Amino acid sequence: MRLLRRLFFFFLTLTFTAAQLQAQNDAKAKPRARDLGVPFDGTPGALNAITDVSGVTVGNTTLISGEGKLVVGKGPVRTGVTAVLPRGKVSLDDPVFAGWWSLNGNGEMTGTTWVEESGFLTGPVMITNTHSVGVVRDAAIRWRVMHGKEGPDNDWWSLPVVAETWDGWLNDINGFHVKPEDALHAIDSATSGAVQEGNVGGGTGMVCNEFKGGIGSSSRKLSAKDGGYTVGVLVQCNFGRRPNLRIAGVPVGREIPGNPVYNAEEFGEREYGSIIVVVATDAPLLAHQLKRVARRVSLALGRLGSISGNGSGDIFIAFSTANPGAASPDRVVDLKMLPNDRIEPVFAATVQATEEAVVNAMIAADTLTGIDNHRAVALPHDELRAVLKKYNRLQ
Repeated sequence: MRLLRRLFFFFLTLTFTAAQLQAQNDAKAKPRARDLGVPFDGTPGALNAITDVSGVTVGNTTLISGEGKLVVGKGPVRTGVTAVLPRGKVSLDDPVFAGWWSLNGNGEMTGTTWVEESGFLTGPVMITNTHSVGVVRDAAIRWRVMHGKEGPDNDWWSLPVVAETWDGWLNDINGFHVKPEDALHAIDSATSGAVQEGNVGGGTGMVCNEFKGGIGSSSRKLSAKDGGYTVGVLVQCNFGRRPNLRIAGVPVGREIPGNPVYNAEEFGEREYGSIIVVVATDAPLLAHQLKRVARRVSLALGRLGSISGNGSGDIFIAFSTANPGAASPDRVVDLKMLPNDRIEPVFAATVQATEEAVVNAMIAADTLTGIDNHRAVALPHDELRAVLKKYNRLQ
């Protein structure tokens, strides 16, 4: 029996490794905003992704099946799960300081009451669709029980952070297609390196500014005089209306008005969707400072033209990988803290990286047809370049 169990986990590891390699290759093959000449402020890290922050890993489970008319419980399915682990596989053993912020609360991010109270994030940040928060949360608890250290303080209770955006325009959202094993796979397959973007993981069925949306990432490397710290961002973007979209200060949404997603009469001109943003940094920031960082995400959305409409759940969480061992229960801990008078470069990096991460998500996304042949058209690269050139903003 033990031999069979070992063989099972051996082949499972090989499967995960192959999937990770394929994900890395897919991520490298897709063009990104800078490849198309979109100008941005700031200096990105080596990968221009949240994984530029040492120790951070990202995993996805992508579920795509079926086509045509919606049959609840059968599909079509266009959804998934994304996992961000602050310290990789040891995220349970060494919690990180964290802070969160809700710009508009028509959405969900579980576990934030304890993040606010304790100042710590334990385990991964999970992102999925609106009606799969429960199953992903339960799976995150199961993962903790499976991988946590033995002892009454480690597996008796858990308050995982699970966030969502709505993919019901393309996905059979009431079919409950995300299963516990999908969430576990997203966690267990998480890796460093290039981050998959576009129609992957929790972002599979998402829409952004009435173009196809999804997962996007970016990073900024601060100068040596500002500490040389890294700030990385991952977004699941599903927000905004076409007429409001601005890229590099250019009214791209008005210049490319064709094929808007929500053209059904019942949608009218209201804003639908949401955005979840995860900010990671290695700057030594405490919980109250990270809440300040999370608030700055709002400014990036403003640059992109968002008004954070009534129906939009815009919720952000920021964490720092500095101060390892800060949550140790058996000793008084000495901490490092970046003075508030030196925090502004981190604020700027957060705004810059968030703005670019959203654009990266839209550029990486592919046109997708979902339930009842609803179609979300990808942001056309050639037309985007032409518009930027028209306004003398093409780099």
